[in-house]
Amino acid sequence: MRLRLTPRDTSFFDLLADSAQHLVTGANLLAELLGADRPTRKELAKKLAETEHLADDATHTIMRRLNQTFVTPFDRDDIYGLASALDDCMDYMEEAADLIVLYKIDELPARVSEQVQVLQRAAELTAEAMPRLRSLNDLAEYWVEVNRLENQADKIHRKLLAELFDNVADPILLIKLKEVVEILEQAADAFEKVANTVETIALKES
Repeated sequence: MRLRLTPRDTSFFDLLADSAQHLVTGANLLAELLGADRPTRKELAKKLAETEHLADDATHTIMRRLNQTFVTPFDRDDIYGLASALDDCMDYMEEAADLIVLYKIDELPARVSEQVQVLQRAAELTAEAMPRLRSLNDLAEYWVEVNRLENQADKIHRKLLAELFDNVADPILLIKLKEVVEILEQAADAFEKVANTVETIALKES
């Protein structure tokens, strides 16, 4: 590790960990929403939107702290990138839930649940990894597994698109379902971006 002669503001670690915990809540609400009826979906989407607002607050706190702190635990651009990537994960999940409600989609393809299960696992891994940024120990398994999950998400995404084009005759419904599926794929990509940022930080600081 590089020798540091000035104290570091370690509150960033707690803030990043809090931000990642919101992702776990958001992914679980999204999974619950898939199997709910339409009125319950509205309530769950509202809860997810509230969670997204909390995640936004956490991100803004990190950004303000960056502007106020002279010595950061690691490169401030990497902290900024990590906070932004965590925020993107939540934004995509909240957007998917919102569209399911707004588009009044009654039944979603079974593989959409598989997409969300990947997001749930990625969120859990991310929440477990953030506290380990303090020591930068035992992080390699995290980014390797999230990359594997993203590859799994890609395969699910391709199969889903093929099934939609084969099985959905209503062109309007096809457009609605395809948009939801694409946003969930973007959420998986966002989790991979978080993992890649953590890997970059670990390599720089080692």
